[in-house]
Amino acid sequence: MSTGQVEKVEKHVRESHVEMVELVLPNDTNQLGNLLGGRLMHWIDIAAAMAATRHSNHVCVTAAVDEISFFQPIKLGELVILKASVNRVFNTSMEVGVKVFSEKPLTGERTHSNSAFLTFVSIDKEGRPVKSVAIVPDTSDEVRRFEQALFRREQRLKHRAESKRIWSKDKEE
Repeated sequence: MSTGQVEKVEKHVRESHVEMVELVLPNDTNQLGNLLGGRLMHWIDIAAAMAATRHSNHVCVTAAVDEISFFQPIKLGELVILKASVNRVFNTSMEVGVKVFSEKPLTGERTHSNSAFLTFVSIDKEGRPVKSVAIVPDTSDEVRRFEQALFRREQRLKHRAESKRIWSKDKEE
């Protein structure tokens, strides 16, 4: 590299960590005073994109959202804490996990309210996918997420292939 910097071959999961905090305002809620699912999905995508970019040092785009689980509603006036990090890197794609907590600002009580898994692809200045550096899990929790990410990827690829098969039949009819 002409800048004199050495490009890393691998990075540790902790280097991709992102913690984002949002306040649920009236414009973010539905008629029940709960955070809109779409608003939370937007915040999840932003947190995950930052983690992917932090890992790859490239612009990263969302390729898939595998799962978003809603465990508990988040209420007007609560804080939303989103913790994101890269779980595993494949070739040009990477899985990012996001864990979401709600916090009552007056008591500090936190509740795990949501979890999500997203796939991102690193792209170059021309918009082409680029190979990302490997990820090194250090803690037992990071190793567990690393191993589970492979299972989710296999399921995602099977689902994608089956969807293409079904959609191609629809076009024939």
